Amino acid sequence: MLIRFSFQQELYSHTILLPLITTSLVVLERKRIFSHVETRWGVGLGLLVAGAVFYWFGQRYSASSSENDQLAIAIFSVVVIWAGGFVLCYGIRALRAGLFPVLLLVLMTPIPDFFLNRAIFWLQTGSAEVSYALFQLVGVPVLRTGFIFSLPGVTIEIARECSGIRSSVAMLITSLLAGHLFLRSVWTKAALVVATLPLLIVKNGIRIVTLSLLSIYVDPGFLTGRLHHEGGVLFFLLALVILAPVLWLLQKSEQTGDTRNETS
Repeated sequence: MLIRFSFQQELYSHTILLPLITTSLVVLERKRIFSHVETRWGVGLGLLVAGAVFYWFGQRYSASSSENDQLAIAIFSVVVIWAGGFVLCYGIRALRAGLFPVLLLVLMTPIPDFFLNRAIFWLQTGSAEVSYALFQLVGVPVLRTGFIFSLPGVTIEIARECSGIRSSVAMLITSLLAGHLFLRSVWTKAALVVATLPLLIVKNGIRIVTLSLLSIYVDPGFLTGRLHHEGGVLFFLLALVILAPVLWLLQKSEQTGDTRNETS
């Protein structure tokens, strides 16, 4: 069902890649992760049972839930069971050393509807604010009513589908991976993720304004053309270009801190 979701729903197109990414990270860091291996029956079996019980309760009491929520319960249970099998075979120290790849698997879990709806609304609201500010900045006359913008010759609405939730999830995963691979401190990794959050909204606002301006001054077809439906990759790359200097500054701050520690 998860594989079907990943092909049918754009929001979950990344899920099928996460096990491959996790496996690659474990292979790359295998010497550090498996430097101390031991069998831990207690914790391992505890996680296995916890995952199975969570799945049983979820399937028993979520029959009226949406397919998305039922799948979220099932996949989270699977991840807990996988973690239990890992601890059972390799121990707690190996789990701590490989904690990031293991936690990355949690992102395979579909976002429950309760949180998904609020995330989409937050992205819609933020994108509307950024778009309105950008329209005023470039001098385009605009009349705004909630998520609806009346522009010269065209009216647009920032609908749920325009919230940019798919690229936002991809950006968060990318920032987590970049922090894990290129930063050492927990604080700098957290700072990179925090810096990514407003960028999710700014990127989507730039996308909305760009498509709107092209439809007004070049061709109305831009609002329904390929750039609208398939151009998200371009704005995703733009966001990465904006995020790159932040990553560089955080790396420099770590190097400066190391220099100060060596001097002292």
